Amino acid sequence: MLTSASLSEPAAPGSGTAVDTPADTPADTPADTGSHGDILTALEELGRAQREAAARLTHRLGWPRAGIGVIRMLALCGPVQITDVAARLRVDVSVASRQVGQLVDGGYVRRTVDEADRRVRLLELTDAGRALVDQVKDEFSQVFAKVFVDWTDQDVAEAAFHIRRVAAAITSYENAKEESTNV
Repeated sequence: MLTSASLSEPAAPGSGTAVDTPADTPADTPADTGSHGDILTALEELGRAQREAAARLTHRLGWPRAGIGVIRMLALCGPVQITDVAARLRVDVSVASRQVGQLVDGGYVRRTVDEADRRVRLLELTDAGRALVDQVKDEFSQVFAKVFVDWTDQDVAEAAFHIRRVAAAITSYENAKEESTNV
């Protein structure tokens, strides 16, 4: 059984505690073993936790989860093309276009013409979009302040570093694999 106490500190690898095995893993299913199985299980747990938290947050804000990702990306990157949105969010252009279309219709994003190349259409946040970004930041800050209340700034920085490192390793491998098949 998972309790808040059992989740407050990571279990030692292979200790057989509830943290090693997801709560929804049937008792008769062997847990993945070894470092690769451990990381796969951890990524699955992180993915579920992230989806659930994002769903609750976006429900409170009254926005689809995908829309929040687009406006956060535009806040970080500034005006970009739809292909940039798709690449950054790692979705198909048609998916990005549909998400952006909802944001344009809602008045959060506008399409403009690139002055340097009038053939290029750019996407940028409106004032309402920037206000929504601020609201999302405030919500995330409040949630994270509660979730990580017992973590030091160093703990948070190290966790972020390792999450980015895992993402970069997976992305690098997938990009290299894709490039080798396109040669």
